[in-house]
Formats: sequence, structure tokens, C-alpha cells
Amino acid sequence: LDKVQAYSTAGGKVWLSVLFIFRILLLGTAVESAWGDEQSAFRCNTQQPGCENVCYDKSFPISHVRFWVLQIIFVSTPTLAYLAHVFYLMRKEEKLNKKADDLKIIQNDGADVELHLKQIEIKKFKYGLEVHGKVKMRGGLLHTYIASIFLKSIFEVGFLLIQWYIYGFTLSAIYTCEREPCPHKVDCFLSRPTEKTIFIWFMLVVSLVSLGLNIIELFYVCFKSVKDRIKGRSDPYSTASAAVSPVKDCGTQKYTYFNGCSSPTAPLSPMSPPGYKLVTSDRNASSCRNYNKQASEQNWANYSA
Repeated sequence: LDKVQAYSTAGGKVWLSVLFIFRILLLGTAVESAWGDEQSAFRCNTQQPGCENVCYDKSFPISHVRFWVLQIIFVSTPTLAYLAHVFYLMRKEEKLNKKADDLKIIQNDGADVELHLKQIEIKKFKYGLEVHGKVKMRGGLLHTYIASIFLKSIFEVGFLLIQWYIYGFTLSAIYTCEREPCPHKVDCFLSRPTEKTIFIWFMLVVSLVSLGLNIIELFYVCFKSVKDRIKGRSDPYSTASAAVSPVKDCGTQKYTYFNGCSSPTAPLSPMSPPGYKLVTSDRNASSCRNYNKQASEQNWANYSA
């Protein structure tokens, strides 16, 4: 997990701390005990069989605890998908490192594997894998991270709206119910409404804090990505490939008779006596290898004379 944290920003680490400490831990301890007698302590001022059950179902279509558990599952799923992408890259890094080690062993035996080693480095840059344990989010990993933050924000807002629509953000001590098989409008009483309201507000604040962290992190990551793109660092693959791409050198010819390739001052250029003029060719400068053979022979004939 220490290596996985390198793939998250500071905001992502704070969000995970809020999730585990103020949501999962609190939900499994204090909140669960506060709602433990939710249905058993729900009483209505009637003896009609089944009336309390239908009134409880109308007042609480889903328990607050189960609703929050469902919320945690939904908001955590994008992060789990992002971590799955991280583990995939870590596995990819292990394979690339193993391949590089094998190539270095072959290189020690005299084989030329420099180009293959540089291609492996290109792949590492492409996947965001850097030396000394440093990781830079780019490419597919960056897109996955931004998508996870966006989905978490959508889920947070969605569950807040659903909670407000179903329950509101306070609990009343008395609920009025009029539903079959109740003979008339009855009053139902909830246990510890004040304590439960405090927990509801606490979970609401935690949700808003998580939403705020997601929004701040989303703007930060997008701003950082645009900044890197402007500075030309967003696509290291093209830079690295340019560094290892083979360069075509047209200066390998031994003659310099204006063949569009070498310079007139090349060390292998024959010196002509005064008064003699080298025969030149009007060929295209892009033709480096197909120089004029007749011009070359005439130049050497002038030199011999």
C-alpha cells in the first residue's frame, strides 16, 4: 500500500483517511449501536396488528445505517477501480524491469541491446513509471484518476439528495401515520431522536467534507495536467522516442562534389590544381547516395592531369 499511495495526491490521501476513520470506523461502532433498537423501539398508539410494521416501513424505507453502508460502497468503487489500474501498472513495471535485467545480461556478453533498453524506458515513461520510486500520473492513469474523482463527486451529491428526499436531515420524535391496516391516523414514537439527529448531521458534514476534497482535487489535477501540457511535459513518450530514433546521416560519402550530401571542405576531398574547375551535377540535394558518376570521373581526370 505504501507504493500505491505514491500514485495519489495529497487530497486523495486525506480523502482516504476521512473515509476509513470518520465513516467506516464510526459507522461500525457508535452509529451501529445508536440504531440497534430502531425497529424494536418504534411504537404506535394502537393495538391493531401490523400497523406498527407498515408505519415503520413508511417512515423509514431503508435504515440510515444500511443507507450509509450503500453510500460508502458506491463512493469507494471508483477508488478501487483506480487502485486496480495502479496494480496493473505495478505488475507492468515488474515485467519491464525483468526484461531490462535480461537484456543487461545479454549486453554483458557483447550483444548490442542499447536500443531495446531505451525502448523499455520509453514504455516506463508512457505508463508513468519513473526511477527512485517516483511516479507521475500521465496518460491512461491520469484519465482514470480524473474519472474516479468525478464519479465520487457525483455519487456524493446523489446520495445527499436521496437522503434529503427520503428522510430530511433531522428526526422527529413523533411520526403521524395513516396507512392500512391502521384503523385511523395514529402517532408513532421513535427512540432517541436527538442522538440520531446528531449522528445524521455528523455524517452529513463528513459527506460535505469528502465532496469538497473531491472538487478541490479535481481542479488541482486538471490544472496540473494543463500546466504540464503547456510546458511540453505532458507527452514524454514523443520526447523519449525522438532521443532514441535513428538519425539518418547523409555525410557518409567519400566525395564532396556538390552531391547534396557532404561539404566541400571534407578531409577526403581531392584538391584540384589552380585553373581547373570541378564538374558539378545539378541533381537534387536530397539524393545523398546517387551522386553523378561521370562528374566524379571527370574530377579525378582533371586532378591527374
